[in-house]
Amino acid sequence: MAETLTGKYGPWGIVAGGSDGVGAAFAHGMASRGMNVVLVARRPPVLEASADDIRARHGVEVRTVALDLSTPAALAELTDKTADLEVGLFVYNAGGDDRSTAFLDKDLDTHLVLVQRNCVGPLEAAYRFGAPMVARGRGAVVLVTSGAAWAGGATLTAYGATKAFDLILAESLWAEWRTSGVDVLGLVLGRTDTPSLRRAFVADGGPHGDLADPREVAEEALDHLGDGPTWIHGSDTPTGGSPFGALPRRDAVLAMSRGASAHSRRADSQ
Repeated sequence: MAETLTGKYGPWGIVAGGSDGVGAAFAHGMASRGMNVVLVARRPPVLEASADDIRARHGVEVRTVALDLSTPAALAELTDKTADLEVGLFVYNAGGDDRSTAFLDKDLDTHLVLVQRNCVGPLEAAYRFGAPMVARGRGAVVLVTSGAAWAGGATLTAYGATKAFDLILAESLWAEWRTSGVDVLGLVLGRTDTPSLRRAFVADGGPHGDLADPREVAEEALDHLGDGPTWIHGSDTPTGGSPFGALPRRDAVLAMSRGASAHSRRADSQ
C-alpha cells in the first residue's frame, strides 16, 4: 500500500488543517502508507505534538508550517517553505464553521475571512501545487467539502456557499486533469467527530448524536483517490449525486433549512 501511494503520486503530501480531527487522520493515513507529510495549521504546539506522534508511529519525515490559512499570503508562504519538496498529494481540510447562525448575526469580516479560507485558499492551493503535478504527470488533490454544499439553507448561508464553491472547484479540476495523471477528489462530509465540532456542541449545549469517525473518513478517501470527482462519505452511493435527488431547488432549500433549524432548537433546549 505504501508503494502504491508514494509510487503513484510522489514522496510528500501536504495536509492543510492537519493538526487534529480529519486532517490529522489524513496525515496518519498517508504516513502509514509511507508518505512524508507537511502539516499546516495555526497553533505551533498542537502542530509539533501531532508531528512527533506521526514520526514515532510511522517513521516518516514530517514538517510543520504554522500558518493562518485565512490570511491572503498564506499559500504563497506555504509554497516557499515547501519549494524543495516533490508534493504528490495535497489535502485541503481547513474551513469549518463554529456554529450555524443567521447571516446578519455575524459581522461582515467574519464572512469574508470564511470566504478567504474556504474559497480563495483551496483555489490558490490547487493552482500553486496542482501545476507541478500536471507538469510531472502525477499527483492528487483532495478538497474536503460538506453536505451543506448540496443546497442553500437558512443559517448556513456563507458556509454552505463556500462549500458549494469547493465542490464545484474539485469536480471541475477533475474534469480538466483526469487525463493528465492527476486525481482530484471532492470529499463530501456529514457531521464528523472532530474537536471543533465537539466544541461547537458544548458551546450550544446540544447533543452530538451519531458522528463519523475521522480515521474512517480519511482511510476511505485515501483508498478512493482515483474515484472522483466526488466521494460522499457515509452514503450508500458515494459516487452518486445530491441526496435531494430530483427535488425542485426550492424544496431542497427548504429541507436544508428545516434540518439546520431543528439542530438549533435541539441545542437551545439543553
